[in-house]
Amino acid sequence: MREAEHTLEGLVGFARALRHSGMRCGPARVRSFLDATEHVDFADRDQLYWAGRLTLCSDPDDLPRFDAAFHAWFGRLVETTELRQEQRRQVRSRALPLGGDEPESAESIEAEQLAAAGDVEVLHRRDLAELGEEERAHLRRMISWLDPRPPRRPALRWRRARDGRLDPGATMRAMIRTGGEPVRLVRRTRGDRPRKVVLLIDVSGSMSPYADALLRFAHVVVRAAPASTEVFTLGTRLTRVTRQLRQRDPEFALTAAGRAVPDFSGGTRLGSTLRAFLDRWGQRGAARQAVVVLFSDGWERGDTAELAEQMIRLRRLAHAVLWANPHAGHEGYAPVQSGIAAALPHVDGLVAGHSLAALRELWQRVRSCSESAATGRPAGDSVEVSGA
Repeated sequence: MREAEHTLEGLVGFARALRHSGMRCGPARVRSFLDATEHVDFADRDQLYWAGRLTLCSDPDDLPRFDAAFHAWFGRLVETTELRQEQRRQVRSRALPLGGDEPESAESIEAEQLAAAGDVEVLHRRDLAELGEEERAHLRRMISWLDPRPPRRPALRWRRARDGRLDPGATMRAMIRTGGEPVRLVRRTRGDRPRKVVLLIDVSGSMSPYADALLRFAHVVVRAAPASTEVFTLGTRLTRVTRQLRQRDPEFALTAAGRAVPDFSGGTRLGSTLRAFLDRWGQRGAARQAVVVLFSDGWERGDTAELAEQMIRLRRLAHAVLWANPHAGHEGYAPVQSGIAAALPHVDGLVAGHSLAALRELWQRVRSCSESAATGRPAGDSVEVSGA
């Protein structure tokens, strides 16, 4: 009985890990997965794999997430030593090495699974600039598992709803069909639609340790809402990379974006590049009522007065402006760099952008900025400095 309870906890824990990776596997799918496992041999890894894949995956985009999570969670069932060692490298980071070769009991399997989950949590909060090559490879997979749902805004059109305001026209038409009797009152409410999001990513030399991860994060955001997301890189010039990041494969997308950006690891002229963005794109509609996120450490080689002027223009157009600074997540940070000091009075929030956890919290902030409009609250009257 105790062994069955342990097995059930492991299966439910696997489903919980899938939800954390971004898959939409609700209670009904989890119940189907548990029912399917009653008819498979747990010693046969392939049977368990297909039982989970057929019941828990609902979209083609779920397959890479499921495969990665399955190998991380059930990898110990592999009989081949070579595959077992490869899976250890995938789920472990050098920040927290694990010992031991073969599990000797169910308790040791659970301990190693918990240790691997701890490794992932450590990597989740590590500074992107401090990662080794293996950790960066693991982080790329973790970024690809993200599911950043686009922020929403109220639409102009109404839609029928169970609760809401009375729809007189629809109610009258319903009365005509029932001989003039008000059999049913028709109600309506405002619909919603995706709010525009603009990501401005600094790719100068001081931001080069973060550029790859930020562009991969931007790729995931663009793939989630390609029609309402724009991505630009900032350096000595402005480059639009939205079209390149719309490609499905992240490696192809990042390669295409790298070819399109001529000023990687160069200087920083935030004021002039923001002016170019506003003149060509923002003023014409890209930034109007959008949530604009600027990823930069704030080092400005140009005129800081010009940067402040362009930030004022941007704030007038946008619904909200957030500044993600990788140094804001470090203890004792003070926004004293010339660029961030000039821009700070004109942003709605200065947030951290140094880790995957910080990027998750940033996206929650993006969604909350948009939801504030629907509830009638201002997007932000004061600047908040937060770290992760």
